[in-house]
Amino acid sequence: MQKLFQTGRFVKTSKKGMIPIICLICNQKMSAKASWTSLLLLPEEKACDECYQSLKKITGTTCPACCRPQEAETLCNDCKKWEDDPQWKNILQRNVSVFEYNDAMKEILSTFKFRGDAALVEVFQKDISACYRDDISTLQIDFAVPIPLSKERLYERGFNQAKLLADLLPLPQQELLQRTHHEKQSKKSRLERLSAANVFSYAASSKIEHKTILLVDDIYTTGSTLRNAAKLLIQNGAKSVFSLTLIRS
Repeated sequence: MQKLFQTGRFVKTSKKGMIPIICLICNQKMSAKASWTSLLLLPEEKACDECYQSLKKITGTTCPACCRPQEAETLCNDCKKWEDDPQWKNILQRNVSVFEYNDAMKEILSTFKFRGDAALVEVFQKDISACYRDDISTLQIDFAVPIPLSKERLYERGFNQAKLLADLLPLPQQELLQRTHHEKQSKKSRLERLSAANVFSYAASSKIEHKTILLVDDIYTTGSTLRNAAKLLIQNGAKSVFSLTLIRS
């Protein structure tokens, strides 16, 4: 038996040429055929078929501004309200999301964020990369900015899930924002999220004039978090701000 160390896990190759790999979602064994390529490179599959198929990728017609799945390719009612408000018009150029927020994704996100399983980000690497290639790469982004956690939340969680997602992109990153500690967004109602004061402050000395920036976060719900962050970047000189989120709620 030969042992290989991959992504923090020992992988054993059997005499039958199969590599037992653990699904990062359900923690059950799945197998892949052994080859010199698979021995030297990380296995592409990070989740079993059953778990992966339970996720729902966003396809078809969406709102051109926020990526909400819908029947018509026109602004959804929420985005119309944002754009009709002079203080928010053109603040966030466009959000692109990869997955819908179904029951399976709700459980995975809870495990990823609130139970501290940072390795789950590997499940999304292939889809995030494809989304970037197809929808973001032509936008001439200068750099990515992960949505930050407060110092208290970062200490509590041990990692910033937005930073882990940004690390999957072929873009340089800058940490331009700081976040004030408040109650978790997941505990707030939609109205509370929309009416909340801006929790971000600009915390960089680097110049961002005329730069095109990509905000990265785990989930787009009302759009208030991303727009508050984008507004601060625009106020400090950014030319335009887009966002990429793993999930569209």
